[in-house]
Amino acid sequence: MGLAAGLVLGLAAAVTQSPLLLAVATRLRPLGTVFLNLLSMVVIPLVATALFSGVAGLGDLRRVGRLGIRTLGFFWATTLAAILIGFGSAALLLPLAAIAPDQPAALRQPATTDHAGNIPTGARFIVELIPSNPIRAAVDANLLPLIVFTTMFAVAAAALPGDKRRTLTDLADVAAQALIRIVQWVLLLAPLGIFALVAGAVAQFGWSLIRTMAMFVLAVIAGLAIFIAAVYLPAVALVTRIRLSRFLRASWPSMAMGFSTTSSLATLPTMLAAAEHDLEISRAVASFALPLGASVNRAGSALFQAAAILFVARLYGIALGLPQLVQAGAAVFLASLTVAAVPSGSIVSLAPAFAATGLPLAGLSFLIGLDRVPDMFRTMTNVTGHLTAAAVVAAAEGERIG
Repeated sequence: MGLAAGLVLGLAAAVTQSPLLLAVATRLRPLGTVFLNLLSMVVIPLVATALFSGVAGLGDLRRVGRLGIRTLGFFWATTLAAILIGFGSAALLLPLAAIAPDQPAALRQPATTDHAGNIPTGARFIVELIPSNPIRAAVDANLLPLIVFTTMFAVAAAALPGDKRRTLTDLADVAAQALIRIVQWVLLLAPLGIFALVAGAVAQFGWSLIRTMAMFVLAVIAGLAIFIAAVYLPAVALVTRIRLSRFLRASWPSMAMGFSTTSSLATLPTMLAAAEHDLEISRAVASFALPLGASVNRAGSALFQAAAILFVARLYGIALGLPQLVQAGAAVFLASLTVAAVPSGSIVSLAPAFAATGLPLAGLSFLIGLDRVPDMFRTMTNVTGHLTAAAVVAAAEGERIG
């Protein structure tokens, strides 16, 4: 509703050039800036606590064993494939929507204060991933080194005895839950914030901006469809030997649940029933792979984030060469591990990728306004991936399934 109201006001101002409407659209911008500042405020602590809780909660990776390695390996490999497809679909489709010549410079002007600064390249990028002072990295909002440190700390904590590990993971869980509550409060302001931000931008650029936003949504949906057809379904056909028609028939209720609720966790009971009763996957594999997938498998979200980086870069006229795309891909892969189970969680966790590529955080406002439709499709893709992983791992464990 906030997006629609902003589009209506912005278009009315752009078409009529009414001084009153233009003034209203322009003077609403500070409200949108306050919304962005509130959202940015919780990014660093939420990324750190969510990542630590997820990785440390796995327990000692040496004790997870073959089943865990296969499951995590499948999740991470398909996430990398999703990032490549996301870049590809966005690179092919976004140029089809023309950008107004003055749009990038005008959008960059109010965003200069939150620009990430110089973009590290080559060996410097790799060196800077290891922070000499993780506290300073957090203070400077340099999120990628903070993520690397948090991951190493979480892996070390996972190897501790159970009682000591639980002390840390319980603290991280509580902190993450409190921060998620703050995000939920901030998102109550999302309709007003998005209305203010979109109205001002559309009033200035009219149909050009709307076409670009629509093409971005189309690129995400097309990329997710290609990803399912080119990665998940061949994996089922080649590894499990289950007929695709049977797999899709068994998975469809879970896919529809994920589409409507935009929550993998809410779909977990449906997935467990489909895996055990329809696909005949053992309870040992299903009860391990599916909850783990609902917690850490975000391939659909990674594809969305990859496309979002190219979308925002195009909006702001920021050229990303191959080195920047490699950095962005690494940032998206790491960011996909930190996606919180809240609405627009994939967008909040994009901050590290924006920092790595020099994109302004103000670009997140456009993504939040557009997020509902892509969120349904990417959650459905994530759910498909959870069930695909369970089937592939079960087959790799020697089970006769289907």
